[in-house]
Amino acid sequence: MKIPKRRRLERKTDYKLRLALLKSGKTRLVLRKTNRYLIAQIVESETAQDKPLLTLSSSALLKKGWPKDLSGSLKSLPAAYLLGALIAKSTDEKGSLVLDLGMHRNVHKSRLYALVKGAQDSGLKIQCDPEVLPKIEEINKNEKTKAIFEKMKGET
Repeated sequence: MKIPKRRRLERKTDYKLRLALLKSGKTRLVLRKTNRYLIAQIVESETAQDKPLLTLSSSALLKKGWPKDLSGSLKSLPAAYLLGALIAKSTDEKGSLVLDLGMHRNVHKSRLYALVKGAQDSGLKIQCDPEVLPKIEEINKNEKTKAIFEKMKGET
């Protein structure tokens, strides 16, 4: 009987997916969700050692004009889209990126894919099926965040 590795038991690492991503040799866009924030990293792998080139959290949106009274919505669809746009503007990476969702479920039109759409709309090349990305109308349907979204989208 084969005993699974500790990080697999803790649901932190999918080793089969990780090996495939490392074999590709491409730079990855790593997306993670926490209880309060979304985290986006551009990571390069060298001999199975990950080297983060850029890390941004959705808390960075507070410095860019996101209202403090809406800080509980830093995981929303508009916040995810704007974080994707922000990471695209902040990086020097011009090649194509591979999407790394880690152990998160692959849910179409979710927050993680809103982040990917924001990055793609701002110039990053990420291989992704257009059907899984949310439409801009779905991202911008909340009345509270509509004005903020339009203002910050123009700035990024």
